Amino acid sequence: MWIYISRRLLWLPFLLLAASLITFTLGRFGPGDPVQVMLGARYDPDSEVTRNLRAQLGLDKSFAVQYKNYVWAVVRHGDFGESFRFRGRSVGSLLARKVWVSVRLNAAAMIVSVGIGIPLGFWIAHRQGSWQDPTVVAFSLVLMSVPIMVSIPAVLWVMCLKTDLVPCGGWGGFWDVRIIVPAITMGIPGVAGLARLMRASTLEVMGQDFIRTAHAKGLSSIVVDYRHVLKNAMIPIITVLAFSLAGMLSTGFILERILGIPGVGNLAIDSIFNRDYPVIMAITLMGAGAFVIANLMADIAYSLIDPRIRYQ
Repeated sequence: MWIYISRRLLWLPFLLLAASLITFTLGRFGPGDPVQVMLGARYDPDSEVTRNLRAQLGLDKSFAVQYKNYVWAVVRHGDFGESFRFRGRSVGSLLARKVWVSVRLNAAAMIVSVGIGIPLGFWIAHRQGSWQDPTVVAFSLVLMSVPIMVSIPAVLWVMCLKTDLVPCGGWGGFWDVRIIVPAITMGIPGVAGLARLMRASTLEVMGQDFIRTAHAKGLSSIVVDYRHVLKNAMIPIITVLAFSLAGMLSTGFILERILGIPGVGNLAIDSIFNRDYPVIMAITLMGAGAFVIANLMADIAYSLIDPRIRYQ
């Protein structure tokens, strides 16, 4: 197992290097000039102010030199550079608190999704053939098809305007009541997806020969469900949960924008509009690294849940 984990981790620098090169190339050769965005109406491509600013940002150097300097600064000092928009502030200082906000926001949404979706899917799988099964599946499809920009106003209308249960926006932390609206709007589509996936996985496991053998040996339904059905049905769910964990750094762009939550999504949208390439690069690299780690965590969880899975 440890040899397998070490091999996977050795690939991490190469994957991050490839992701950084692609993002850096798109940022430098894509449309839009960060200097023009920063100067606005004062922008003149031939003025001394423009040339000096371009030199301060290092944009006057060749592409190869810019990329080499960037990679070297990240590898040696963990320095993602200075924000083009917020002059004098490092990218790390900008992202530190916003990443923590997005992680807590997505954790709350995941608690809603996992806490409701997995038990619901497991339950409706045992109700196959009854009216509850197609009803829950149809309702799940409806919830999954509703865009978040539609569900947010609906939840706000019910919980904020009509019942006055929570404030209409802002951020106060994980234990603040204002997290209820984003947790519901982000978590409900996940509930629908996990419920349908868990139902399909549970039905597949329940049809296996070893489940029939367990019942034939006289084991109770509770023991069979917990010891055999649930553990094996969770294997496909682990992949979804692992990538959901990786997405904690970057998901919820629209939600953070609408509700005024100071997370990574809101910062990423502002950075894209303002051509703040150092911030965009840092968010991309963190996302790529998170997905690689999430893949590794999923593989390790497979072996813990199913002893038949072994990695060499």
